[in-house]
Amino acid sequence: MFRFTKAPAFILISALLGTSVPVSSSSINDLPEIGTAAASTLSIEKEIEYGDAYMRMIRGSMPVVSDPLLSEYIQDLGHQLVANANDVRTPFNFFMIQNRDINAFAFFGGHVAIHTGLFLHANTEGELASVVAHEIAHITQRHLARSMEDQARKSPATMAALIGSLMLAIASPEAGMAAIHATTAASAQGQINYTRSNEKEADRIGIATLAKTGYDVQAMPRFFGRLADQYRYASTPPPMLLTHPLPESRITDSRERANQYPTGKKNDSNRYQLARSRIIARYAGIDSNASLDWFDRRLKRATGASKDALNYGKALVYIDTGKYEQAHALLDPLLAKDPNNRFYIDSATDLDLYEKQYDRAINRLQKALQATPNHKVLNINLANALQEAGRNSESIPILTRYTYDNPDDANGWHLLAQAQAANGRRDAELAARGELMALRGAWEKAIQFYIQASQLVEINSLDQARYDARIDQLRLARSRFANL
Repeated sequence: MFRFTKAPAFILISALLGTSVPVSSSSINDLPEIGTAAASTLSIEKEIEYGDAYMRMIRGSMPVVSDPLLSEYIQDLGHQLVANANDVRTPFNFFMIQNRDINAFAFFGGHVAIHTGLFLHANTEGELASVVAHEIAHITQRHLARSMEDQARKSPATMAALIGSLMLAIASPEAGMAAIHATTAASAQGQINYTRSNEKEADRIGIATLAKTGYDVQAMPRFFGRLADQYRYASTPPPMLLTHPLPESRITDSRERANQYPTGKKNDSNRYQLARSRIIARYAGIDSNASLDWFDRRLKRATGASKDALNYGKALVYIDTGKYEQAHALLDPLLAKDPNNRFYIDSATDLDLYEKQYDRAINRLQKALQATPNHKVLNINLANALQEAGRNSESIPILTRYTYDNPDDANGWHLLAQAQAANGRRDAELAARGELMALRGAWEKAIQFYIQASQLVEINSLDQARYDARIDQLRLARSRFANL
């Protein structure tokens, strides 16, 4: 409904430092026995702390997709897979980055990033899930931490330099990358071997997760094989093939592994096709004419739910280019056919707001909330619609609760700052903007916003006490961040 707007250091780190011991298996149930591997080098608690620091750096420097519908979709898909994974030791967070390159990566603390470009090439939800399951396995098997432990055993001096490079990368990605290159130059071949071993292990464990979740396990070798064929002679392969090498032996190994499982029964979900269409229309980095051409070519052979999803994507393009009549012609029948579909409700509300039919938008969302009370996506859209209608005071209670329940969602803080500004609450606006800065790791700005907020309210008031307490928390977070 509303939108805000090569691989960074942590991707290169994962590629360079990945390691594991290949596991021979004659049974589909044979999985690596990890035990307490890597515990002496990097505790789970410290890994989560590093992951939080990286995540804040990403928010401040990369085009993270803040679309509520897409965030809900990728989180649901990821956590469905995590529920069927083994050795889960950390919370998981799944998010998208607007980038046409085919790539996905995982890093400390259970964070998994998916490039929107991946949706251009993953034809089914099973193929996308195979990539996500692979990245989950990198985290559950603690490949980065295990590699650091291996380096510590072989070369303490190298280990110290690697840790220094990692910490430098948090504060200065370019400097961190340069340090990592220098540190690993002497043992590059060994690192390549470790990476290949990691990739095969993540494939094996990812396929097991796919099977337990009910997906067709053949989706992984099918997708990887198609990518390898497509870019076999490319002078510049996509980042995914640089950080996740696809030699023929790895593809063969994943295919043989998949053949040991029965065929999955999980059908391609309509939500995947809708999410894919939404990305093609808005986040694939192609212009409107190219998007329409993409949809039209596939509509020639599409039927059923696939056809509906493609028409939905075309409707989005028409909405975004101001062709509201064409958008209605496609979207209205879809909404009549499936009135509770949140993708359709969201887009119909877009049309309402563009056409200044504010009451219709608000009523539409309130009716949807009666069916699914307190739904995250519907609530944030309702708050936005209320603001568009000039009813800012009504949006504030919704956003106050929303930001309490979803403190890491920049959308809520952004809208709350706008609502408080329109309502004349400068102190509350500054506090909300402080939270936005904290999410990006901009601690100094966050603290300054809160100091200004504290100075605007009555001395010794509850608001001042709350702002001052938050200043103390932010200063502590800044200190921990600096100590990394």
